[in-house]
Amino acid sequence: MNINLSAISMVNIVQGIMVVNTETIPGKVITDTYGVVSGSTVRAKHVGKDILQGLKNIVGGELRAYTNLLEESRQEAMSRLVSDAMARGANAVVNVRFATSAVTPGAAELFAYGTAVKVE
Repeated sequence: MNINLSAISMVNIVQGIMVVNTETIPGKVITDTYGVVSGSTVRAKHVGKDILQGLKNIVGGELRAYTNLLEESRQEAMSRLVSDAMARGANAVVNVRFATSAVTPGAAELFAYGTAVKVE
């Protein structure tokens, strides 16, 4: 079975804005650039869930509470990034990246950033 990977679109549409982690969007031309846009959220672990996840860590397996926390954080950061892009008049964001940093013990920031553009 042959799969043409160049035909697979990795474009994600968030609130009507095209979002990609590449420099360009296949089949589109960047006509304007609006600068760096970003979105972030700081989340803290829940003490009760942290104890249960610590026990799960001993026996192995997925730490679902942390998986869910990170997924919610990514969605919130992405939503804020897209809102920033929309406010600038962009219809796409290219070169999207995520970064994390510890803010305090038990709390971390998830930061999303990219370049807001207009494509046709």
